[in-house]
Amino acid sequence: MNPVDAAYLVAAVAASPTLARKSRRGWSERLGITIEPKPGATDRRRVLLHAVSVGEVNALRTLVPMLAERAQVVVCASTDTGLARARELYTGVAEVGRMPMDFSWGVERFLRRVKPDVVGLVELEVWPNLTLACRRRDIPVCIINGRLSERSFEGYRRARRVVGGLFESLSVVAAQDATYAGRFHKMGARNVVVTGSMKWDAANLATDSAKADELAEALGIDRERPLIVAGSTGPGEEELLNEACPAGVQLLCAPRKPERFDGAALALGECVRRSTGERRVGATRFLLDTIGELRHAYELADLVVMGRSFGDQFGSDPTEPAALGKATLIGPSVGDFTEIVGVLEKAGGLARSTRRSLAADLERLIRDGDERRKLGENALACVEAQRGASARHAELLMTLAGLTKRRRPVRGVA
Repeated sequence: MNPVDAAYLVAAVAASPTLARKSRRGWSERLGITIEPKPGATDRRRVLLHAVSVGEVNALRTLVPMLAERAQVVVCASTDTGLARARELYTGVAEVGRMPMDFSWGVERFLRRVKPDVVGLVELEVWPNLTLACRRRDIPVCIINGRLSERSFEGYRRARRVVGGLFESLSVVAAQDATYAGRFHKMGARNVVVTGSMKWDAANLATDSAKADELAEALGIDRERPLIVAGSTGPGEEELLNEACPAGVQLLCAPRKPERFDGAALALGECVRRSTGERRVGATRFLLDTIGELRHAYELADLVVMGRSFGDQFGSDPTEPAALGKATLIGPSVGDFTEIVGVLEKAGGLARSTRRSLAADLERLIRDGDERRKLGENALACVEAQRGASARHAELLMTLAGLTKRRRPVRGVA
């Protein structure tokens, strides 16, 4: 057994109670016993894209159809929610399946079946056994839409002697911006390019008013009264928003993690939960405890508040409400989305707030329709100006798919 597998086994045993509680399904695929994607054909290049969860899966929304015109595409996710979203978006366009855990035996079986010509790891998922197995097969591995936050960078830097060789072995890192590119360079990546963020492309500019209307009708949302939609909320934020929401204004919260749905319902008090099918006329508090409907909720909003930005989390992606031309408010904690938030804020398409000023900011923006309209218009214009990264990633991946050069051995990892 190689040292990486041994370390994984120790970690898996220690975390087994939590894993068993959170992940009751899909263990055959997680262990590489059952592999969902079909075997690769020989007539077209095959591109494997690994996205961990919903956010990374959504970022591929423009790239996958582009690649599918020129190659076979396999989209894999690690989490249940990510896999469900990938199936929803890409079934019929790409092969979709679960990426096995990074045990050598599962990875080897997976690669033998899928036979990719290139592997694209979305944002930051450099797994040792997967990377080494691809290197042995002369399969180029690259990071696409690369993002290395400050806290992730510090963690990797402390383990540089162990993981530095993995970064060196990557064929290319396609970073979202120059700051991330510099961090990847410092970790040992040799070929780093700045391609921009695919999330600007993935932010769908089209509206679906029929589904938005259906959601409003199902929940009993009053279209004549203002509605604040808080997307991807984190711990403590539902209670904060419930208290800060102006009198007479409707509030819909959509927690980022499904395991928080029940706690969020308690924090909101007498709320209507989407999952129950209940419709209560006159209700002012709503909980979106489903997956895949947040965009439709954004369409209904008079004002959007980005969750995970008012506590000790690291922000949420504001590009989706921005692409819908919605006035959006975000808190001070935006560490995972610093560049995107900065671009939108500079363009006048995003308002900032704090826990202390939230109630006053919500009151002001709900009352001032002109300010909301201006924020929304500026946000949409900003999104349109930033698009194009998906096409650059498609060219990069197709170029790499034609390469079979051997890479140098990975140092520091057995």
